[in-house]
Amino acid sequence: MSNFINLTSIQLSNTLLLFITIRIITGNVGINGFGMVMFASRFSMLVGTVVNYGTSQSGVKDTVFNLNNRESLSLTFSNTLFVRILIFSIYVICLIACCSIHKLSYYYIVAAAPMVLAEVLNPLCFYIGIERIRVFNLTNLAANFFAVAAIFIFIHQPQDAPWVNFILGTANVTTYIGLCLYFIYRFKLKLKLPSRTEILKMIKENFYLTINNISAIMQQSIIIFALEWSGSGLLGAYALCDRFIAQCRSVLNIVSNAVYPNAVNLYKQHREAWAAYRKKSRRLFAGLFFIGGLLIFVLANMIIFVLSKKHNPDAVVMLRIMGFVPVISAFNVYGVLDMLLKNRNIYLFRIAIALVFIGLITAFVAVSINNRLLIGAFTVIIETCAFCMYEYVLRKPLLNNA
Repeated sequence: MSNFINLTSIQLSNTLLLFITIRIITGNVGINGFGMVMFASRFSMLVGTVVNYGTSQSGVKDTVFNLNNRESLSLTFSNTLFVRILIFSIYVICLIACCSIHKLSYYYIVAAAPMVLAEVLNPLCFYIGIERIRVFNLTNLAANFFAVAAIFIFIHQPQDAPWVNFILGTANVTTYIGLCLYFIYRFKLKLKLPSRTEILKMIKENFYLTINNISAIMQQSIIIFALEWSGSGLLGAYALCDRFIAQCRSVLNIVSNAVYPNAVNLYKQHREAWAAYRKKSRRLFAGLFFIGGLLIFVLANMIIFVLSKKHNPDAVVMLRIMGFVPVISAFNVYGVLDMLLKNRNIYLFRIAIALVFIGLITAFVAVSINNRLLIGAFTVIIETCAFCMYEYVLRKPLLNNA
């Protein structure tokens, strides 16, 4: 509980800094500029997910299992870093190959490249494995503080908007280099060049996890990509609401990161105890988020004005709908965690593929008719579909045993 409280307080500080950042950006570059910043950010997150290649999850278990074996831990660290560097190199080549593109979106994407590089160096999975998330988050908080200060100093006009992601990414790169060096020094690791067999094994084992993680990003981002590529005037309003809700959902990341190492041990020792814990915890957080959703519904107009310094009816309507997304996400986070513990990666893969197609169809319809209600409900629809599929898989053994 103390670990969770510490992580929550740190996350709240990060959230406050981010809201200050949103206000600075929207105030200086406008809500449309903020929409483009979020487009490039989401694109970089998508590429970063590919670069990460599921190591943010597999790395936790590998670190826990090899914590007392310096040789094995060195190999885990080296393999993870090598795979990420390899995929990032391919991405850089693709960016260079597309240099002839003169669209504004390409300029934003190139400027956001440090955000992808940061994912190469992101050592979060290792700090979760050694249960030192507080160190990671405190360092990240300091980086965010300097990033906000830099944005305040350098971002003043709409044409400065692409540099927002550059600043944020550079701050993360610097921070993660320091955290990686500390981790290497703390456990006296030796970097090793992985063998071809080890790399192929990791690529094969993490394939399903990667597809699931890509799906998770696509579920949130397809609509943003569609709004930008269609030239819809609702991109800025949606991106503002989406960023706010994403911070509310970040509490679930705290829960997942804090619970995961203990969940691995609890599941290995007492599977029934894990089942009871999962059931109780997800109901608790769903209830808390439902209360939060009601508050967002009532205060939506004020929230939008505080964040953007303007009244935006489209954003208010969308925020009221999206305010209840974290309620469903609370159930889904524990569903994914349960399947990870039971090595049901194939089911995660199948669900991920299904959700991508559902997202594509929903986004196409919503953008085609340019309906703010349907656009605002996009994430609610995706999360609800995910919940139904997760529940079916989790209950399937009970049905088979009946």
